[in-house]
Order: sequence, then structure tokens, then C-alpha cells
Amino acid sequence: MFLTCVETVTKELVSWMRGHESSVFSISVHGSGRYAITTSSDTAQLWDLDTFQRKRKLNILQSVGIQKVFFLPFSNTILSCFKDNSIFAWECDTLVCKYQLPAPPESSNILYKVFAVTRDGRILAAGGKSNHIHLWCLEAKQLFRIIQMPTKVRAIRHLEFLPDSFDAGSNQVLGVLSQDGIMRFINIQTCKLLFEIGSLDDGISSSVISPHGRYIASIMENGSLNIYSVQTLTKEINKPPPPLVKVIEDLPKKKGNSGDLKVTVTSGRVQRPAKPRESKIQTRILKQDLTGSFEKKENELSDGLNKKRLQILLKGYGEFPTKYRMFIWRSLLQLPENHTAFSNLIDKGIHVAFLNLQKKYPIKSRKLLRVLQRTLSALAHWSTIFSDTPYLPLLAFPFVKLFQNNQLICFEVVATLIINWCQHWFEYFPNPPINILSMIENVLAFHDKELLQHFINHDVTSQLYAWPLLETVFSEVLTREEWLKLFDNVFSNHPSFLLMTVVAYNVCSRAPLLNCKRKDDFEYFFHHRNNLDISAVIREVYRLLDTTPTDIHPDNMLDAFVALTKGQYPVFNQYPKFIVDYQTQERERIRNDELDYLRERQAVEDMQAEVDQQRVEDEAWYQKQELLRRAEETRREILLQEEEKMIQQRQRLAAVRRELKVKEMHLQDVARRRLLQLQQDQREMELRRLDDEIERKVRMRDGEIAATAKDLEMRHLELESQKRLYEKNLSRNQEAVAKEMRENADAYRQKADLEEHMFHRLIGTDQTQNQKIHKLIEENLAKAEQACLNTDWRIQALHKQRCSDLHRNECYQEIAKLLRKNRKKEMEVLNAMMEGEAKKWEEAEEKDFHLKSEKKTAALSDASRRWFLEKEIHDAQHPCDKVVPKCRDEQVASGCLPRTSQLNDISEMESLTQISLNQRKMHWDAMEQDLMERVRNLRQRLATQAQNRCQTPHLLAT
Repeated sequence: MFLTCVETVTKELVSWMRGHESSVFSISVHGSGRYAITTSSDTAQLWDLDTFQRKRKLNILQSVGIQKVFFLPFSNTILSCFKDNSIFAWECDTLVCKYQLPAPPESSNILYKVFAVTRDGRILAAGGKSNHIHLWCLEAKQLFRIIQMPTKVRAIRHLEFLPDSFDAGSNQVLGVLSQDGIMRFINIQTCKLLFEIGSLDDGISSSVISPHGRYIASIMENGSLNIYSVQTLTKEINKPPPPLVKVIEDLPKKKGNSGDLKVTVTSGRVQRPAKPRESKIQTRILKQDLTGSFEKKENELSDGLNKKRLQILLKGYGEFPTKYRMFIWRSLLQLPENHTAFSNLIDKGIHVAFLNLQKKYPIKSRKLLRVLQRTLSALAHWSTIFSDTPYLPLLAFPFVKLFQNNQLICFEVVATLIINWCQHWFEYFPNPPINILSMIENVLAFHDKELLQHFINHDVTSQLYAWPLLETVFSEVLTREEWLKLFDNVFSNHPSFLLMTVVAYNVCSRAPLLNCKRKDDFEYFFHHRNNLDISAVIREVYRLLDTTPTDIHPDNMLDAFVALTKGQYPVFNQYPKFIVDYQTQERERIRNDELDYLRERQAVEDMQAEVDQQRVEDEAWYQKQELLRRAEETRREILLQEEEKMIQQRQRLAAVRRELKVKEMHLQDVARRRLLQLQQDQREMELRRLDDEIERKVRMRDGEIAATAKDLEMRHLELESQKRLYEKNLSRNQEAVAKEMRENADAYRQKADLEEHMFHRLIGTDQTQNQKIHKLIEENLAKAEQACLNTDWRIQALHKQRCSDLHRNECYQEIAKLLRKNRKKEMEVLNAMMEGEAKKWEEAEEKDFHLKSEKKTAALSDASRRWFLEKEIHDAQHPCDKVVPKCRDEQVASGCLPRTSQLNDISEMESLTQISLNQRKMHWDAMEQDLMERVRNLRQRLATQAQNRCQTPHLLAT
């Protein structure tokens, strides 16, 4: 592919620019006019328009694809938009990526197809196959608004901002061209529809706005070019408000009729006056019987139309209005408009059976050929038989030509026609439908036996007088207007109407047909247009429908109308599948054989070409060898002449060499003397330099010695200061240790005084209690002797209980011993760990550890003494606990106390024993907690000392 640059004034070709392998669909020129960007589906290229040479090339992966690349207005920024919705901004001069727009939200499932930018380059509008338009702020690099178009808009084909001379480039009006051929202009700030151009019947194919925003040029789908005035289109919007004061006028003398209403056509749109409210007619719905309601429901069509009324209208006028014909057809055929299913068929590409369609059916319009090819391919992908149907292009062509701007409607119309009006056509495939042709022949025999006998006499079968009309659906024998008028009636009636039309066409043409004698004349008649009134044919069809007997009426043999299903198209398999499969296999075999033949022929041609090339190369080689031989002889002669000249030159050179040798010897002698003098001067200079170096080294050595002496003095002062600091710290540590020793001594003295006080108190308490006990014993001695015999068995039981208590006490003591051993082992492990941590400590650390061990031993002895004193004081304060039971036993023996009190005394003894054991256990727990607290304090102190030792390493070194 190449680009041409043409001078607009002289209309001369300036340059050719090559580089694209696929077609170019976008060209963007820089505001300065120096650069241009051309975009194709696989690459984008930047051109220098001064030299017409390519400056840079953008290559991408085939799976991504380029959507559009263009310059932002009045800036050096290039915007590249890809098919995966990624948008990048590049610097034009350096081609450095400036930024990338973020991905659109997942909720809006849209693939960008078209883009538009305001003249100030701040807002980017993007749209695609959806009714949503995304507005991006290129300064903030974010999506700031999503505009939803009306529901009738399903895809956006073109976007363009409407320039305004007074908005400083920040355009507010956006033109949106949708799939229905209507271009709507909206305000992106208020999101209001301002005006629109185009219509459903006269749609817009492409449109462009003038640079100043005064005119809009549009190419319509029918090929015409319309130019719209923006000022006229916006006059209704920008008109001033109505006046506040209004005058009531008198009624006119003559009442106006309906002919006084005016319809103004401006800018391709029809503006109709609003109906007055008084003209509204109140309607009332009447109840009907069940049969009438069922028929009404059956005749009701989509979009509010009624089939019966349409048939009445058709019989009255003969055809539907041209403006609303397509709309009525879509309603009569009840087209589902399955966009997704049709897209899936189109996405499968061109069917292999229709790749060379233009060779068999050369069509002048490339667009029409492309639409026909896509429609036939979709039908072939829908059902396999249509890829082998030879008359399918003839059947679909009139509908393709009619609906070439809406391929979905075209496909569904043809599919509906095949399902309903082509019933039983494929039962005898690949032969014509014999059953259908027999129906036509039976009807013709009933209504016109003479004509049928004429066909039989001249060997003209139904395949000649009926099948050409059916396979082309009368498109060869009727004009456009006649064909549309006929199919208004076909689509409004039962599928048998088309078969009756074939009979009516023959009956109405019986005069010229009876005059035909040759078979070629019959063939020509049914393949070319004839002078026949189509209205008469239609009237004849309705007559045949009414007068044909039931037994041969096609209405009884064909099913009623069935519309296409919504969502997915129905399966079409009304054909002999084995024949189609066999033909497909045969066609594939023939195609493979043809490919093999072509491959072999290509190989033979390649071999022949190689042989010819080898023969040419051999002839050229022989000619070259002859030329080389002649050149060799010529060069040998030249070489002999050159050798003679060389001998003469050598003699002259020998003489010159002798002279040069003499001069050389003289110059060498002069150079030797000069070199000796230079060496002597250099040695003298070297000696002077060495003397200077020695003096410099001596000065440097003296300076270094003086500097070293000063450094030593400074080091000595530093050591003195460190020594004083260490001595000061050492004195502080000694004072702290002495203070701690004094505090420990004071605490020890206080503790000794307290123990002595407790001991004297114990002695006093013991003496007092002994006196009381002695007196009590004397009083109860006589009673005890009397109760001795009575309480022996109780004493024995109590003795057994005490033995068990002692046994339990011994167990507790053993457990306590084990606990002490475990604690000692834990202490040994802890000491070993601390010794491991303090391995590098010297004698001071060992003494400190020994001091702390002594403190622990003293603490344990203090605890044991305190426990012993408390126990003794408790025993001294409660001496009667051991005597009271005896008195009670005596009372029980004497009958003063009941037996239950004796049991209570035993339970009290057991509780006292249990309390003593609990006290011992609590004592051991307290000792254990005290020991663990001391261990934690010891660890903290060791850690603090280690930290201090790390902070002052220079003191330890000193």
C-alpha cells in the first residue's frame, strides 16, 4: 500500500509514500503542517511532510490492533488508541510516553471504536458498540462522565465536536452518529439533546463539520450529499423567550380547515404541528366473545399494528406507503432482531462456498457485493444446505439490495422467507422441488387446461414455467416498484400466496405464451421482463385463492406462518442430509484433488524454471570464461611491458639509492654527535633533580617527626584524661558499694532485733501459757483417770488418724524436699547460665556472684527462722487445743455432752491439721516467689553491667 501527496492548486503529484502493508483508514496532520500520522490495522507511521520520509513506525501485536492514532489540536501530543481500550499519550518530538489513561470501569462493557477531542485538547470523547459515551479529562487523566444515549441507539459510528467561535476551544456540543443513520447533537454539560439530522428512511452514512462550525456536510445512504446550516438548526434552540404581554384577538370570520395546517421541512427533518387537545377521541374497549378475542390476538402484530387492518388497507390501495413499507414488513414478519446470534454468524467470516462469488455474479457496487457475500455466508453458517444451494444468491439478491444498509434485517427477512414461503423446497435437493411444482401444475390444470396442454405439447415442464419465477422470487420479470407491490401482498398473506402468484402470472400471460412455439422462447419469457400489469396479477391471485378447490389448494399442504424465535435462530434441517453430506464430501474431495493437481503443476513449473535458469546460467558462464581468457591474454602483454619498464626503473632507483646512502651516513654521524650531547645534558639535569628531591625528602621527614611528636603529646593528654575519668568512675562505684553494704548491715541489725523481740515475746507467752496449762491439768487430772477406760477405743481411733496425718506430713515433707532439690537444680542451671554469660568477667564478677549467693543463703535462713518463730508463737497461744478434747471426753463419759460433740471435736482436730499443712504450703510458695524475684533482679543487674561495659570499652582497655 502507498500514499500519494497532491498539490491542491496545481493538482500535480508531489510524492509517493510507501510503508503500509494494509489499507490506511486514518490520517492526522499536525497543526503546523510539518508532520502527519497514517494509521492502518497493524501499524502507525509518522511522516515528515517536508521531506516526505518516514520518521518513526509504531508496531504492535496482531492480537491487540490499532484503533486510531492522531494529534491533539494545537499541541505536540500524539494520542494512540488500541483495540483493548488502552490509550497512551506520546511527545511528538522525542516520542516519549507522557501518560496512560486508566482502564474504564468494568460495569461499562464497551470497546472503543470512535474518538473525538475538543479544540483545546482537554476532553476526549470515546464510543463504540454501545449507547454509552465516555468523556475523559486529559488534564486530570481520569474518566469524569458517562453519557447514556437513548435506547434506540445501539452503536456509535462517528463522534465530532461542534466548534464555536466564542467558547475558546472548550466545545460543549457533541455530534453523535448512531447505527440508525441519525446524527444527534447533545450538550455534554447538561446532557440534553439539542437537535438531530437524518432519519430512518434517509440515513446518514458519514458526516463532517466545517472548521468554524457553520455547516455540516453529510453523505446519505442513498448516495446524495446534504449540507446543513448549523445556524438554522439551532434557531429553534436559541430563539428569545416569548413576550410577557399577549393580546387576545377576535375570532376569524372563516373557520380554518385541515388544509390550512402547514408542514415545514427544514434541514432534512419534517416538523409537524402539534395536535390540539380537543381533537383527541375518547375510546372505549368493548368486551367480545372468546372467538373474537382469539382472532384479534392472532392478528395483533408488534408495534401496535393489526394484520387484518393492514390487509384491508392493502386491498384498498394495492400497496403499502413507501415511507412505512419497511416498518410494516418488519412487523408482518415479526423479526426478532437477534443481534448477538447474527454477530456470531458474521464473526465466522466469509464461507468458503462464496469466496469467489464475484466471478459468478459480477456486481458493479463493491458494497452491495460485500453485503451479499456476508448475508449468504451467514445463511450457510446457519444451515449447511445453503452453502450448496445454487439459486440462493438469486433468491437473496433483491432483499440484499433493499436492505443493504441493515444486514441484520436483511438476513432475518431472507431466513423468514425460506422458513415460510420456501417450505418443502429442499426435500428433493439438489433437484427442484417436485412436490411444490406439482402443486402449481395441479392448480394451473384446474384453472387453465388449454395453457397447460400447450406447455405439454411443446415439452415445457413446470421446471421451466414455474421454477425460474420461484428461485428468483420474480425479481427477473418485475421492476422494483412492481416487485415491492407484489411482496406487500406476499408478506400479508398465507405462504401459499407465492405459489398462486406463479399460476396467476402464467394465466395473465396466456396470450403471449400460447404464441410461443420454441423452447428458447419460453426460457426467454420467464427470464426477462414482460409487458404485464402487476395489479391484474395480484387480483388474479386473490381470485385463484378463493376459487381453487380444497383438495388441490396449496393452503392445505403448507403450514401457517411461523416467525423466527427470539434470542437464537431455529434449526433448519428440512432437507435430505445424506445428499448434502455426500455433496460436501465430494466437493471437499474435488477441492483436495484440485489442490494436489495445482501443487504438482506448480512443482513441474518450478522444475522447468530451474532447468531454464540453469541453461541460462551455463551459457552465461561459458561467455564469461571466454571473456576471462581474452582478458588474461591482454593482461599478460601488459604485464611484459610493465616488467621492462620496471627493470629500467630499478636501475635508476639503484643509482638514487647509492646517493641516498652517502647522505644517510653523513646525517647519522651528525645525529650521533647531537645525541651524545643531549644525553650528557639529560644526565646533568637528572642529577640536579635528584638533589632537589633529597632536600624535599629531608624537609618532609622533619615535618613528619614534628607532627608525630605533637600527636604523641595529644595522645598522652587523652590518656591522662581517660585515666582521671576512670578513677572518678571507680570511686563512684566504690561509694555505691559501700553505701549498699551499710544499708545491708542496717537491715541485718533491724532483722536481728526483731527476731530477739519475737523470741523474748515467745518466752513470756510460753511461761504464761504453761501456768494456765498446769492449773488446768491439775483440775482435770482426776476426771481424766475416770474417763480413761471409756475413751481407750476413741484414743486408739484418734491415734490411727494421727498416724495417717503424720504419714501425710512425711509425704508433704518429702515433696517439699524434692521441690527444694528441684529449685536448687534450677538455681544451679541458672548459675551455670549466668556463668556462661559472665565467662569473660574477671575476679570482681566472681566475688559479686559469691556475695549474691551468700545473700540468698541468709534470706533462706531468715525465712526458716521466721517460720519457726511464728509456729512456736501459734502453738504457745493455743495450748488448750490438745487438752480440751480430753475434758470433753470426760463430759461425754459422764453423760454431760452428747455423742455428736465428740465427733465435732475430731473434725476440728482434722481441720487444724489441714490448716497447718496449708500454712506450710503457702510458706514454701512465698519462698519460691521471693527466690524467683531475686533471680530476676540478678539478671537485670548483670544486663545493666554488660551494657555499661559495652558503652565504655576504652576504660577497660586502659
